[in-house]
Amino acid sequence: MQYSLNSTIIHSGSLIKNAVILCHGYGGDGKDISIVANYWKNFLPDTLFVCPDAPEVCKVNPAGFQWFDLMDQTEDEILSKSLIAESALNKIIEEVKEKNKLKVEEIALVGFSQGCMISLQTALKRKDQVKCLIGYSGKILNLKHLSKNILSRPEIYLMHGDKDQVVPVNHILEAKEFFSKQKYEINTKIFKDCEHRIPTEGLSIGLEFLKKNLKNSS
Repeated sequence: MQYSLNSTIIHSGSLIKNAVILCHGYGGDGKDISIVANYWKNFLPDTLFVCPDAPEVCKVNPAGFQWFDLMDQTEDEILSKSLIAESALNKIIEEVKEKNKLKVEEIALVGFSQGCMISLQTALKRKDQVKCLIGYSGKILNLKHLSKNILSRPEIYLMHGDKDQVVPVNHILEAKEFFSKQKYEINTKIFKDCEHRIPTEGLSIGLEFLKKNLKNSS
């Protein structure tokens, strides 16, 4: 099945009752994050996993992709470019919904690093609410912008390693404070002695969170 963004598709072949869209990190691609989907698919047989390549070739790693440029950009420039990526991700959500005859509340978002950043911004600004979101090693891109544009309140689980030197762990604390001020309860987990990656424990927590929220799944 073709989508507007080149995507790695993983499905066990049974009836599709829900979908998970996984957004890779800066310089990665859909195949990278499909490793996560390949682990989860064994436990979520009715779930379609869609792992799109981000819309731009990465300036630092031309073999990979970026949701938006991070190099030598001001905060306003990053926000402006993130809005373009947000539009691309929203288009994927709509395509997954329509082509698989799903409701938006039967769709979950998962993002790692930059993929987490764009997933958070996209999910919270949608008028129709995705079911849930899992964010690994990311952050809220622009606190001021998001605070003025929250339209949805999906279930959220954010996870981060305490030794992350790419996206420092203070960003999950910042996000936790942000959501608290918005009277918005989220789940968070900080992994001890973990760098910029998704640990096995994070995969297990994410799986249980999806099983809880994607209620039609076997």
